[in-house]
Amino acid sequence: MNILKLLESDTVVLLLVLLLFVLLGLVIYLMIKTSKINKKYETFIKKIGNGKNIEQDLKKYMERVEKVTKQNSEIARACDILDENLKVCIQKTGIVRYNAFKDTGSELSFALALLDRENNGVVLNGIYSRDTSNIYAKPVKNGKSTYKASQEEEEAIAIAVKNEKQ
Repeated sequence: MNILKLLESDTVVLLLVLLLFVLLGLVIYLMIKTSKINKKYETFIKKIGNGKNIEQDLKKYMERVEKVTKQNSEIARACDILDENLKVCIQKTGIVRYNAFKDTGSELSFALALLDRENNGVVLNGIYSRDTSNIYAKPVKNGKSTYKASQEEEEAIAIAVKNEKQ
């Protein structure tokens, strides 16, 4: 009950009104101070931006940086996909020209090895004679033909395996 009587007294009311005016004065003072700081900030930003609002320029710049970052990640993903696809593309070649028969000249027969990064692919053997010309293909796995290979085919595969391009 003593608290209620104390709150009802004129002194407490007077103190509360006085406190209200002090707080109101403090709020007004802080608003003026904030306004001055904002004006100084805007002046500073304009000076740095040579008369332009640098804050807007910075926002635009950050948007462009984010866009470039996104594009870079997309490019990196595309490069990863290309790198995976390149593993199975022909990357190494080896060719050996030879005379298959004694009666033909100019080394018109050939053995051609076409290999991917893992030394898998095919070896082609083109045999030329005066009457006919034939081409034979043999698969290559890990740098070795899965069929019996001729000396020229083995040599073409060896040349291709040595042609590392990484």
